[in-house]
Amino acid sequence: VKCCKYWPDDTEIYKDIKVTLIETELLAEYVIRTFAVEKRGIHEIREIRQFHFTGWPDHGVPYHATGLLGFVRQVKAKSPPNAGPLVIHCSAGAGRTGCFIVIDIMLDMAEREGVVDIYNCVRELRSRRVNMVQTEEQYVFIHDAILEACLCGDTSLSASQVRSVYYEMNKVDPQTNSSQIKEEFRTLNMVTPTLRVEDCSIALLPRNHEKNRCMDVLPPDRCLPFLITIDGESSNYINAALMDSYVQPSAFIVTQHPLPNTVKDFWRLVLDYHCTSIVMLNDVDPAQLCPQYWPENGVHRHGPIQVEFVSADLEEDIISRIFRIYNAAR
Repeated sequence: VKCCKYWPDDTEIYKDIKVTLIETELLAEYVIRTFAVEKRGIHEIREIRQFHFTGWPDHGVPYHATGLLGFVRQVKAKSPPNAGPLVIHCSAGAGRTGCFIVIDIMLDMAEREGVVDIYNCVRELRSRRVNMVQTEEQYVFIHDAILEACLCGDTSLSASQVRSVYYEMNKVDPQTNSSQIKEEFRTLNMVTPTLRVEDCSIALLPRNHEKNRCMDVLPPDRCLPFLITIDGESSNYINAALMDSYVQPSAFIVTQHPLPNTVKDFWRLVLDYHCTSIVMLNDVDPAQLCPQYWPENGVHRHGPIQVEFVSADLEEDIISRIFRIYNAAR
């Protein structure tokens, strides 16, 4: 076993140390677990938090640094200043661990001194433990993370501050004739990674061209929800992307309004991924190739998928329709 699970789901005794799981906070890219730890014969219970980052892929580095930056800041915010040192590990305690420590140090250095020195920071870490920041890809990722942190700053704020901060952000600076919210959006556009042709290789396959509404709005391969239900010779591609919510990975599937030739694929997607809700934010417009893709009554068959109308309810600006969907080929 490369990496064993060393914490309990309830209570576990490790020789003379008792560890009890108190709380688990699940988020899209990390988990925070709180434990009560006590040693036999000592009347003291210590509360220990484990911050478990789950957003690092098996190979390479995260696609963007935003999630890890938020994670590092969360660890810093929830670690008491008078506490002992942080215990940090990955599998070998080298590559990812080195990335975390360098980012932590550079965030502090940038805030206190207004400068960063990634090269010498890594060199110093390597004098204490071999292979800290293991690969060139990790070294580049650290630079991306610190660049994003320096350009964007910490944009998080408490919910109670939103109204007042938003008011201030909309104030126009007479010298620049711009507002903070406009500048923040410009910065966002500047730091957003640009998708390359090789990132969207599946969407760009000749057999999938007709499934894309716009050739400049393509999903990257790494986010694709592949269709599972077989429909003749149709490919398993749909112009859609899996997105995380705040607390759950792949909580959303973002897609285009079905084209006349992709309605079957749309319902395959709904069936294959056990979707129980569809949120529609546009109007039906056949002239713009946005057809009505659902039945108003009875049953419509789309390849192997049958969609049956059950009911409809109108409440102010919302129409709620209920359908029954199943694979008739099974």
